[in-house]
Amino acid sequence: MTKIGTLWGVSAGPGDPELLTIKAARLLQTCPVVAFPAGRDGHPGIAQTIIQQWLQPAQIQLALVFPFVQTPVVLEAAWKTAAAQVWHYLAAGQDVVFATEGDASFYSTFTYLARALQQLHSEVSIQTVPGVCSPLAAAARLGKSLTILQQQLIVLPALYAIADFEAALNQADVVVLMKVASVYAAIWPVLQRRQLLHCSHVIVQATQSEEQIYSDLRDHAHLKLPYFSLMIVYCG
Repeated sequence: MTKIGTLWGVSAGPGDPELLTIKAARLLQTCPVVAFPAGRDGHPGIAQTIIQQWLQPAQIQLALVFPFVQTPVVLEAAWKTAAAQVWHYLAAGQDVVFATEGDASFYSTFTYLARALQQLHSEVSIQTVPGVCSPLAAAARLGKSLTILQQQLIVLPALYAIADFEAALNQADVVVLMKVASVYAAIWPVLQRRQLLHCSHVIVQATQSEEQIYSDLRDHAHLKLPYFSLMIVYCG
């Protein structure tokens, strides 16, 4: 009986290829199959771009489609399709690396792939290789600690109500807001009212070649930000 291969969730980091761990680089070079989220409009995705220099000609490269939608039925169908594609190689005894931007356990696409595989094939072996997530990279690029001493941190992966942001500012010393682009215009007045603009920072595509940093937001009320932007507010 053929031994089932292992699915490795490898953290590719936020953009700089040198932020890969040694273990991640080894797996990327030695696993027979390397999967990653497919890019959009025919362009390579971020994870694919990060890991490209580590890949070998003989490896199978598997681009998996994960649609940018919120419709549960569509998402679940995509996860099951991706899981079936990966299982094809695992069932044949081949290990598969799935490279994901940031850290594989921090709001990661890998979580959905792993869950779908476990639901379809409970015998599957799954391992995760930790890495650098975007809030940590963003703080490093600011030249600041994300937290110190007894400071409390709240990370909001997305914001659907301003009240949630207000509550986080009340509770934490440091607030990280992911996917800030779509809500920036709404939260800027909140930060102005609370006199927190001077200690708020927006980091766009941290560690990537297109990186931009905006510190002290008092003169940046109307920023037009891309999807991969986050905010750090030092409110304590």
